[in-house]
Amino acid sequence: MAPRRGRRWLHWLWKLPLLLLALSVLQVLVLRFVDPPFSAFMAARQAQAWMAGDGSFRIAYDWRDLDDIAPSLPLSMIAAEDQNFARHRGFDLEAIEKARASNARGGRLRGASTISQQVAKNLFLWNGGNRVSRWVRKGAEAWYTVLIEVLWPKTRILEVYANVAEFGDGIYGAQAAARSYWRRDAARLTPAQSATLAAVLPNPKGYSAARPGPYVQRRARWIENNVRRIGGTAYLERLD
Repeated sequence: MAPRRGRRWLHWLWKLPLLLLALSVLQVLVLRFVDPPFSAFMAARQAQAWMAGDGSFRIAYDWRDLDDIAPSLPLSMIAAEDQNFARHRGFDLEAIEKARASNARGGRLRGASTISQQVAKNLFLWNGGNRVSRWVRKGAEAWYTVLIEVLWPKTRILEVYANVAEFGDGIYGAQAAARSYWRRDAARLTPAQSATLAAVLPNPKGYSAARPGPYVQRRARWIENNVRRIGGTAYLERLD
């Protein structure tokens, strides 16, 4: 009896990876059409607050379709983080090589994550962990990035990113950020406000969009210039 149970267990064990792959495909396919009620990062942040005994903490998140967000914000996010967004298929090999060369020279550490990779990580995965956990996450991030690029149009990727990106501690998405910092809807964000939000994305807990310091101000001006350089709203039209 015991050997038979062992064979049955092994029979299901080798099927488990296939089941997980199938579930991930279904997950991404559903979210092409269904707006996510929360992201993995939101759930983790809320759980962190509860474990710290902060029962009053609440995630700020209010979904808005891309048409209800000022075009200046997704443009600023592209200009700040992924200027080849329209051309690459999830991984910007040119940016990866530049980051590798810069890091090898001992300069300031640079990343090369695309918007697609950020969506994969923020929406489905976790942050931090030990070295093994980080490598597992990187592999899962690459898989989800491929799925997102295959199953979603570029406009959907950008729409989801504008809604799940963290713009401050517990503040996720364009609408929550616009209401929290300027008491206005995301559709009424100005180019300067949009650039400021994009400027804090590398470290939303360390930088403040409400009280931008010298670095955020300089980066916001650079982002506004970059928006003009990539073609402004014509860039978004190319995504369609």
